[in-house]
Amino acid sequence: MQAVLALTVRPPRWECPVPFSGENSPLTPSRRTVLASGAALGAAAAVGTALPLTASAAQGAGNPSTGEVFTLGVASGDPDPYSVVLWTRLAPNPLAEDGLGGMRGTVEVEWEIARDERFSRIVRRGRERTDADAGYAVHAEVAGLAPGTEYFYRFRTGRHLSPAGRTRTAPAFGVVGSGLAMSFASCSQYEHGYFTAYHHLAADEPDLVLHLGDYIYEYKADSYVSPTGNVRDHSGPETETLANYRQRHAQYRTDADLQAAHAVAPWLVVPDDHEVDNNWAGDVYEKPEIPQPNFIERRANAFRALYENMPLRRRSKPSGSHMRLYRTVRWGALANFHMLDTRQYRDDQACDDGWKVCADAADPARTLTGDEQEAWLIEQFRRSRARWDVLGQQVFFARRVNASGATSMDSWDGYRGSQERITEGWLDAGVRNPVVLTGDVHTHWANELKANYADPDSEVVGTELVTTSITSGGNGADSDPNDDNNLKLNPHIKFRNNQRGYVRTKITRDEFRADFRVLDKVTEPGHPARTRASFVIADRNPGLTEVTPR
Repeated sequence: MQAVLALTVRPPRWECPVPFSGENSPLTPSRRTVLASGAALGAAAAVGTALPLTASAAQGAGNPSTGEVFTLGVASGDPDPYSVVLWTRLAPNPLAEDGLGGMRGTVEVEWEIARDERFSRIVRRGRERTDADAGYAVHAEVAGLAPGTEYFYRFRTGRHLSPAGRTRTAPAFGVVGSGLAMSFASCSQYEHGYFTAYHHLAADEPDLVLHLGDYIYEYKADSYVSPTGNVRDHSGPETETLANYRQRHAQYRTDADLQAAHAVAPWLVVPDDHEVDNNWAGDVYEKPEIPQPNFIERRANAFRALYENMPLRRRSKPSGSHMRLYRTVRWGALANFHMLDTRQYRDDQACDDGWKVCADAADPARTLTGDEQEAWLIEQFRRSRARWDVLGQQVFFARRVNASGATSMDSWDGYRGSQERITEGWLDAGVRNPVVLTGDVHTHWANELKANYADPDSEVVGTELVTTSITSGGNGADSDPNDDNNLKLNPHIKFRNNQRGYVRTKITRDEFRADFRVLDKVTEPGHPARTRASFVIADRNPGLTEVTPR
């Protein structure tokens, strides 16, 4: 087998005092060492080298002097032309049961952002304070940056210097630019495999990453076992308390490959169900036969931990069990990314969920997005002047029936009114190129969206690209699209593959190219990635053209 995880570096000597910036700093990362430094930190955390704070730090000195505190890496997100969010979280003992990562007291954390990899051209510096109430997370919204520009950033507290991350601002409004390299992913069940796909995503060096949900999973060890067997275990019980969710996020963040993917580019994130509870819908939890009298409190705990662990702006900070997650991020005049929330405002699934032939699914009063979010999205369509309008969302959008004529009640098929109103919304607004990006289903799909799915000759009005999982479901297996019943029953579906991986895209003024990246195995670390299929969407021509993979 080809060795693909060759990025190895000697971990920095964190205990030694080092300059925080300038040519003399021993930490002068290149794009590749940004990835490698994250890998080194993750590996250290995985073998338990982090030590508890000294007594003085525990009393709130704010400058821990033993043990590494940046074990969860760094991240950035939600860029606009002039600002970006920088993130880290302090955790010398990431798996601490109280969810506080071994920290105590109030800690001051410095950050800096530079134009170069050596941090010799610092453009902004600042300080943030964090404590137990914030889960020892740090969010810095750095303003005053230049549009369409690559930056490098890092954090320091006391004698501890974080790994470096790479980020970039969006182009100025009105600028189409030369193109955007964007990758998207979903569904990373820690127990089902190694996060090698994240490593390959990072090695592609995208400009932007979208994560479309199921970043963590809520289950206790061995309660969700993949067909190919679990290769590692969750720590702690099924997540319900704030401490549980903090601990679970920390466990995922110790993974070196996930750290590398965060460090390479800014992320846009939206959760799906497993960040809270499988298939939850609004105020309704998954299993009505197993009472959850404290579900609203559980959701509040999950949202609070989600905010603490993601590079989200302050406007997304939750208020109790509510969290504003839907938003539009503009990438100049090239693309609008409309990030949706398809869990918090939806009606309960029709016909008790599952795959059903269900008349209630067609009830136009039923909603997946809620009325307010739907109206907001349609208004975004009306205002758009972008070349591409991209919906970053969680569940299958295209019509999809199985051999018995059933459809998934958890997807847009279970909410036909929402499905039709959103489609009509982009048609009425004259959106130039609508593209829906989807996660959730643990398989790759490429779908043409139809004005009338009952008529195979109906007009194609948009395109959907669905990413498989990073690990969820285990290894999976390759499949021949020419011998797939899903495609025969649904002729608007042009591709399906049941392996793990992610989707890599290149968006230009003339086309939207998608490469469906796959790995043969995730139950063993280090497997190479390859492009299983590639499709192009041409400007003003919704639909899919298969092209030679690369």
